[in-house]
Amino acid sequence: MDNTQIFIIAVVVIAVFTIGGGVALAISLYQANRLIIETVSVPRSDIVQDHGGHVSGLGETTRADKWWIEPLWTGFGFLCFVAYANWAGFQGEHYWHGSYLSPFYSPVLFVDLSRVGAAPLEHAWFGIWPDWIRQIWPPFFPTSPAWLILAGPLAFRLTCYYYRKFYYRSYFLSPPGCAVGAMPSNIVAGPTGTKQYKGETGLFIFQNIHRYTWYLAVVYIGILSWDAFISLWEGGEVFHGRIGIGVGSFVLFLNPLLLATYTFGCHSCRHLVGGRKNSFSGKIGARIRFSLWKKVTWLNQRHMLFAWLSMIWVGFSDFYVRMCSMGIINDINTW
Repeated sequence: MDNTQIFIIAVVVIAVFTIGGGVALAISLYQANRLIIETVSVPRSDIVQDHGGHVSGLGETTRADKWWIEPLWTGFGFLCFVAYANWAGFQGEHYWHGSYLSPFYSPVLFVDLSRVGAAPLEHAWFGIWPDWIRQIWPPFFPTSPAWLILAGPLAFRLTCYYYRKFYYRSYFLSPPGCAVGAMPSNIVAGPTGTKQYKGETGLFIFQNIHRYTWYLAVVYIGILSWDAFISLWEGGEVFHGRIGIGVGSFVLFLNPLLLATYTFGCHSCRHLVGGRKNSFSGKIGARIRFSLWKKVTWLNQRHMLFAWLSMIWVGFSDFYVRMCSMGIINDINTW
């Protein structure tokens, strides 16, 4: 058995366990959510008031289905991702291997060459980590390039309509589910009460930046696509090093692809493509927009699925690059 056959077999095995595992998890979560939504709710006679009203209070409901499963697993899953992302960003090292760059650190604005597994100087947009940043940098924070760029993709995720839905339910209990009692502070206290539901017109008015962060997310897809292209060149030396491919290249190419399915299925993108139109018939421009709108709508209908797939994969991409940089995983490639 020659090296080419060994390489192909190794790629297939790793793909089955990594891609298959991540996709299976995301699809399972997606299908579980659909089953919950499609469950027919039957009024519970033990808590329905005799006069036909509705009970109030946190978690009170007449729903008979297991409504609490969705906010529980979504809240836990996202918490795990946030914990890993913060840990990975806090390391400030082992984010580069060969020609692979972790998406948590892309783009690399400044590089601290004293850190183990740091990107080469030529891959930093603005060169060496400057002294003026060191002077204002918190002493308990490592010089990690991740902290300089995570605000962009994080702003897009946190203001996403789907993410807002689940963290309002999972973390704020506002409410924890449809037709389920919310936290007392979120319940309207009546026409003469002082506690009124403000929705996103008060503190959370910042959620309106989502439509603008979408453009930033598109830019990040382009940057990560370029990182995937760089991964094809030995040592990251584009057009100068030997061209080849490795398992890490597959990982990094799939990352912007999944992010694109999530980003272009965004509600803001759907409105940008098909909004402000009273009719899609007539001129060819309107028909083209209608065709695009239908494609974006297909992605939008699976927005939750792609949100989880892309989030899981961006975390796995960092994990793979980090493990290779630390010498725990031996990347199989053609160089």
